[in-house]
Amino acid sequence: MSVKVYSAQSVGLTARVIEVEADLYQGLYSFSVVGLPDKAVEESKERISAAIKNSGLASPQKKNQRITISLAPADLKKEGPAFDLAIALAYLLASKQLSFDIDKRLFLGELALDGTIRPIKGTLSIVKSAQKQGFNEVFVPKQNAKEAALIRGIKVFGCGCLGDITRHFKDEDIIEKTQETEIRAKNPDEDILFDFSDIKGQETAKRGLEIAAAGGHNILMVGPPGTGKTMLAKAFSTILPPLSFEEILETTAIHSVAGNLSEDFIKDRPFRGPHHTSSYVALVGGGNWPKPGEITLSHRGVLFLDEFPEFERRAIEALRQPLEDGMIRVSRAKGSLVFPARFILVCTANPCPCGHFGSKTKACVCSQGALMRYQRKISGPIIDRIDLWLEVPQIDHQKLSDDKNALENSISIQERIILAREVQKKRFGERKSAAGEQILTNGEMGVRELKKFVTLSEGVKSVLNNAARGMDLSGRAYHRVIKLARTIADLGGEENIKECHILEAIQYRPK
Repeated sequence: MSVKVYSAQSVGLTARVIEVEADLYQGLYSFSVVGLPDKAVEESKERISAAIKNSGLASPQKKNQRITISLAPADLKKEGPAFDLAIALAYLLASKQLSFDIDKRLFLGELALDGTIRPIKGTLSIVKSAQKQGFNEVFVPKQNAKEAALIRGIKVFGCGCLGDITRHFKDEDIIEKTQETEIRAKNPDEDILFDFSDIKGQETAKRGLEIAAAGGHNILMVGPPGTGKTMLAKAFSTILPPLSFEEILETTAIHSVAGNLSEDFIKDRPFRGPHHTSSYVALVGGGNWPKPGEITLSHRGVLFLDEFPEFERRAIEALRQPLEDGMIRVSRAKGSLVFPARFILVCTANPCPCGHFGSKTKACVCSQGALMRYQRKISGPIIDRIDLWLEVPQIDHQKLSDDKNALENSISIQERIILAREVQKKRFGERKSAAGEQILTNGEMGVRELKKFVTLSEGVKSVLNNAARGMDLSGRAYHRVIKLARTIADLGGEENIKECHILEAIQYRPK
């Protein structure tokens, strides 16, 4: 007799439903799993046999029988231990130790030898796909239940062990449905590790960071060592607006698939700061089946690249596509996947390898060749994609010891940014980018959106064109100046872009 139970597997940031079929017939004992299983799936037969025995049921090894488990579709490589629970239930149904309706039910979980169900990766994306495909119930490990319950319109049951499920279907001890996970607003009084009020001086850099946060623009901060570039970058995440519910689902699904979800869901915007020795694959993503890299893990948040020119050239150039399109395509021999990568790039750099080029107090010890090699690491296409170039000079020591003047904190700056973002959200409505994502900020505008939503007066055009000719701006840089000016106007509550907005935007371009 052949029976079928449904499970699923993550493929990139989506999921594929897997049919787990079990067939038993007389013969010498054997237990085989077919359907392109990897080593973790092949070894599941030992875990399942022990788990069934230790749950008080008849173990597959007790009878002379040939057990065949088929995972369909057969041409998709099956990876990981998430099929354990479905395989065990398929065997129990086939051996008539259990009886229940399999229709519209999906089962996920790794089994321990004592029958305990262990948590798995990618639960959120699997449940989301299951809900779209018409499944009504999903049984997941108890530790993944709150994550799964972020998806509305599907019943989620958190299971502690195999015995819980068998008793549930025998009506002996019903598992309660997990309540939908509530998203609570973050307490504004919660302690912030890095606050803008802790940073003395650097008013120009703070202003630039505020503009970048309001419009989703990319930043490069240049200055000698010890001027606060890293601290400014870390404080930057505290002025970004809170995540919306849709953004929480997006970011949680990404981090769940990557296996680094430490809570039930992502509460704050991601802040990723890979070391400058990180490889190309670490940034972009990869593997036999491509997995998300730092670029994708920073989606809807901040990708902080400290000592930007010290990254390998290949890794820097890999930023071209995500900075332009908000996504990255990772192609490998076994498949090609598209990952979202809509982040704000925050970079820091020294003016030269020793850090003192142009300093009035310390002499630069770099050779001309070393200086040119350092500066050439950032290519023209990458320069074009960075909207704000901020100078972070040496701070006057008097300012560091001055405690008289109260500085503006992150919460008050964040309030202005939220207002500016609301203006942008209302402006774009349901409009979508070329990548198919809803446009939320000025930084995401394409050429069509610039034509439709941004109108420049003749005087403003004249100022812009004169500056563009004098600075020899490329077409991309020209459009980015307009986007930046639109954000500056939004922060000032202005309906139209004025000359002062264009002039300030041009000020942030590299000389």
